[in-house]
Amino acid sequence: MGIKVCKFGGTSMADAKAIENVAKIVLSDSSRKYVVVSAPGKRFKEDIKITDLLYLCNKEAIEKGTCENTFSKIKERYLDIVKDLKIDLDLKNILDETEKEINRLKSADYAASRGEYLNAIVMAAKLNFKFIDTADIIFFDNNGFFDAEKTNEATKLLLSKYEYAVLPGFYGKDNNGNIKTFSRGGSDITGAIIARAVTAEVYENWTDVSGFLACDPRIVENPRKISKLSFKELRELSYMGASVLHSESIFPVRKGKIPINIKNTFKPEDEGTMILPSEMYQKSNDTITGIAGKKDFTVINIEKSLMNAELGFARRVLSVLENHNVSFEHMPSGIDTLSLVIESAVLENGMLQIILDGINEEVSPNYIRVLDNIALIATVGHGMASSIGTAGKLFTALANENINVKLIDQGSSELNIIVGVDNSEYEKCVRAIYKAFIK
Repeated sequence: MGIKVCKFGGTSMADAKAIENVAKIVLSDSSRKYVVVSAPGKRFKEDIKITDLLYLCNKEAIEKGTCENTFSKIKERYLDIVKDLKIDLDLKNILDETEKEINRLKSADYAASRGEYLNAIVMAAKLNFKFIDTADIIFFDNNGFFDAEKTNEATKLLLSKYEYAVLPGFYGKDNNGNIKTFSRGGSDITGAIIARAVTAEVYENWTDVSGFLACDPRIVENPRKISKLSFKELRELSYMGASVLHSESIFPVRKGKIPINIKNTFKPEDEGTMILPSEMYQKSNDTITGIAGKKDFTVINIEKSLMNAELGFARRVLSVLENHNVSFEHMPSGIDTLSLVIESAVLENGMLQIILDGINEEVSPNYIRVLDNIALIATVGHGMASSIGTAGKLFTALANENINVKLIDQGSSELNIIVGVDNSEYEKCVRAIYKAFIK
């Protein structure tokens, strides 16, 4: 029997009742040997996630010297969980020590990581599994980048000593021994790291939905569920806003050629979505797999005659972004034009003008035009490359809805077509594409 690694998200671990449910799922299958947990999420709509409270704790510690006020809410919630689970665990001392360290270190990464740390201790006690702190096996280098190979070797070595274990997601440590977190949602990455290290048969990612949907159900009512998709499709959909799984979580399991199964903690009988390496993936008959998108981008259109003959033009433009620590999402180009698509949020507080001034100084364009309030919508699927008229069908659907397309970008793999429209037409655009290709 192969090994299964399970990761449970914040909603799955929100309170004692949810944790009881998780324990039943884990113990129902003896091949579920390694469990990665998130911090407790929201119990109800107006609730606050533990991670958000912990960020507030760090802010409070910096401003007032103590996080006592906010941490008291965290302490109460964890002690209630332990009480309701009826487990033999003295968590009070651990909570008190955690509060002291948040006050002492005044580190956002340390504070934020404690939600997963505390929840893993609770879960390990509930399951009677070994608790392993991921700070001992997940490493970041001096530049703050994840050290995949050092991590894999350390994780493989330590986990070989324990048949069953619970591990906190979201963090590791740097070369100086300081706690370092992944970006939000990073527990997905932790689960994938563990799956690779133990050569898992499958990486089960348990959340509050029964897999990926073809598009956002808040936009299209009852969209089709995706039963299977490839790692490449997942990467495109997650990057463009499909939030079921962190887009970076595929990298560890891709190296190990390990499939991911998205499962619903509250409907464990549902098959969910299988995300497969290219070696296992068989293309379906559908032209597209899914639609995803995000709002609030800014497009900087640069035009200069004979741009194509000017050696290093694009490099000099991009150096302006690099010098100001600004990344871009897409860079469509023509013979005399180049466009930069950038998240609007990073261009606030005068940064847009700084970037425009820098581009003018570096490359002296004929003119620069800025479009803001742009939404990007990606239509993704392996079937697009082999289906004649895909682009025509897509743009006809948008034209029929009187949607003005302001940007077009297609990847070289022909796996996706990205269009840019006004924020106000985002939902209408998604519905038009869904109706044209799926229903």
